[in-house]
Amino acid sequence: MKRRKFIQAASLTSAIPLSMTFGKASATSSLAEEKELYELRTYEVKFGSNQSLLVNYLKDVLQPALKRTGVNHFILFSEYGMSNPSNLHVLISYPTVAIYLAGQNLQNDQTFNSAAQEYDAIPADRPLYNRYTSSLLLAFDGLPKMNNPIEGASIFELRTYEGYSEDATRRKIKMFNVEEIDLFYKTGLHPVFFGDMISGPFRPSLVYMLGFKDMEERDANWKVFVDHPEWKRMSAKPEYANSVSNIRRLFLQPV
Repeated sequence: MKRRKFIQAASLTSAIPLSMTFGKASATSSLAEEKELYELRTYEVKFGSNQSLLVNYLKDVLQPALKRTGVNHFILFSEYGMSNPSNLHVLISYPTVAIYLAGQNLQNDQTFNSAAQEYDAIPADRPLYNRYTSSLLLAFDGLPKMNNPIEGASIFELRTYEGYSEDATRRKIKMFNVEEIDLFYKTGLHPVFFGDMISGPFRPSLVYMLGFKDMEERDANWKVFVDHPEWKRMSAKPEYANSVSNIRRLFLQPV
């Protein structure tokens, strides 16, 4: 009897929309759709390994398999500049928790198993990467679904805003939802996504990504934003004070 009740409860939970399981959607939002779940993976490439084999696996094997489960976006990036160790980054957007879970269990996908044979045959003495880390983010009410990158985007800026407390991060997320995202659009800071880190190494924090045609556009448009009177007005509000204690910034380019 207890097991049957547990199964019924689990079935009911799986039917609850993502926006309800992780937080009520904003009443001011014009979108009644579910908020996406984002996964950010970072692969630390093994020195001297066959990096092209890892890239081929991610783009030609893993990406189509995840797309078959219902994934909306899968974007592969390398780091801009001469990073060491060399890292590859993957951004994946999942419409629901169920699709995220399906993406973690691909062993029953025979097409995937067949396509992954070369990758799976890599011997223990020639690994392609040391480890990969993974963070999960819940989309903001102000941008519940990922934007496609602007045409011609070659530089992506990934920012992590850490808060000294959970309340600090909540206040910064409110700032984005209520007014800051709108100013991003006005000043040419092209958002790809905004997400609250619900699992990962830097909690409490939020993460967002911007896309630019080049570094010159990035620098010019950030200056427009910083000098804008709306930014000066909102950043001076007491309710947003001390909402960011540290900023991590990474520049990426599509592979």
